[in-house]
Amino acid sequence: MASDSPLQISRLLLSAMGIQMYLHHRDRVPQTGATLVVSNHRSFLDAPLLMSAIDRPIRFACHHYMGQVPVMREVVKKLGCFPLESSGQKQQSFFHQAIQLLKTRQAVGVFPEGTEPMVNSPARCEMGEFQRGFAHLALKAPVQDLAVLPIAIAVQDEIKSSAVPLKLLSFFDPSEPLFDQEGWHPLVVYQRVNVLVGRPFWITPSDRQKYQGKGARAIVQHFTSHCHDEINSLLIRGCY
Repeated sequence: MASDSPLQISRLLLSAMGIQMYLHHRDRVPQTGATLVVSNHRSFLDAPLLMSAIDRPIRFACHHYMGQVPVMREVVKKLGCFPLESSGQKQQSFFHQAIQLLKTRQAVGVFPEGTEPMVNSPARCEMGEFQRGFAHLALKAPVQDLAVLPIAIAVQDEIKSSAVPLKLLSFFDPSEPLFDQEGWHPLVVYQRVNVLVGRPFWITPSDRQKYQGKGARAIVQHFTSHCHDEINSLLIRGCY
């Protein structure tokens, strides 16, 4: 394995920072094939943490501003992440890139809570609502045997400090309303964290058929709620 691969970089980063990770239900991780990893989100460490946990490179979709800010832009590139388009856009580039990656049997990662928990930093055992883009991706991608893998990141101990002023980030990404306020972007560094793997489910031809018909809205909502409930249940269990 190349020393500069996203997986190796992730392992080295966690080791250098002395982060203790405890993995639960490793046997649920699909060993091969196209996989869509869905997780809660509260720290810049979540992408390397999840890669190290499932022992596989994951191509994460990250917020638009991460591809605009110097230094941060290089970090996300090294980790194999690809930035979303600015807020309000239809994210056609995201869907195109993610589908191409899944077609080549790679793992793609998404954080459906978006930027909200990164900026407002909720309590360790709290999780916000999920945006539905990942469900549309799973049902839209013309990929056989696509596994959707829900994972919870349950923090035991962390150090929280301030990183950069939100107004500065607004300079790089004026489309993000969360940056149009006073205060600082939190910097959350894990010390001890549980990673709990949920039960994977596979997208079936029947699911895709429903997505093409009148039941499209219902099945998108079903998958979104299913992943949210699974991760929330794991999160509560992992925090105590």
